[in-house]
Amino acid sequence: MTTATTPQVPGAGAPGTDGTDGPSSAAPRFTSRLRRGPGRWVVLVLITLCALAVIAPFLLMLLNAFKSPSDYSSNGPLSLPTEIYTKGLTTYWEQVNYPQKLLNSIIISSAVAVAATVVSLLNAFALGIGRVRGRLWIVGLFLLANMLPQEALVYPLYFFAKQVGLYNTQLSVIIIFTVIQSAFGTYLLASVLGTFPRSVLEAAALDGASRWQTLWRVVFPITRPTLTVLVIFFFIWTWNEFFIPLVMLISNKTQTVPVALATLQGDRIMDAPTTNAGALISLIPCVIFFLIFQRTLTRGIMAGAEK
Repeated sequence: MTTATTPQVPGAGAPGTDGTDGPSSAAPRFTSRLRRGPGRWVVLVLITLCALAVIAPFLLMLLNAFKSPSDYSSNGPLSLPTEIYTKGLTTYWEQVNYPQKLLNSIIISSAVAVAATVVSLLNAFALGIGRVRGRLWIVGLFLLANMLPQEALVYPLYFFAKQVGLYNTQLSVIIIFTVIQSAFGTYLLASVLGTFPRSVLEAAALDGASRWQTLWRVVFPITRPTLTVLVIFFFIWTWNEFFIPLVMLISNKTQTVPVALATLQGDRIMDAPTTNAGALISLIPCVIFFLIFQRTLTRGIMAGAEK
């Protein structure tokens, strides 16, 4: 007994009826071609150059943090230190009372990160899910407010803080940056919640959930990865802020780490090794914070990409 065989057309393989490969095989072919061809070396060189450009300032700072002032003035900033000089670290630590400045920065940055995220979630829930009339205009105003330079805001903020008795207090800086950061957070979350599945909201309403219950039991768990990313970004952004804390915090007891670092530089003289040592110490807490929450940040970004 013979079985009929269908003749095979060269190049006709699988999925398509026209004898071409399906889209699923196109991506692997392109990837394998990129791996074997010269394109991968070009990409590798570009990534290496970008990494070196990012790391170079930190290496230069580390190099000069342990260099004596005489060694720095004689051999320049690019030379290796002739000896390990640690007096710059101790001078910065004692001169600016670094533990107090570190505590102030942690308090302000943590409070702003949490408060701004909560405010952003509440605003975005009203705009993205509550469907407030004129939603697009309101979101546009939030975006415009986020684009305003701090130099345009500093005098009204200074005047109002003086009037209400909050000048030279950490609370004034916390309130200011909570509003500034929540403007960006509201713009971002309003766009995310604008595409929230209506079927989920209708199911919660059929189960008798109130607005508050829908927010904290339905919306909050689903948007938690995005909120985590906002908390991390708000903390780092607030930690690095300089101009408004410089104007609003004038006493040593309330100043933050970036402001304390600026006090090392005088009008006509600057101790470069001490400044580099102070910058190194000031950078370490932020790097530790990022390393601790690196996996959380990656998961939040990947969860947002998958959605």
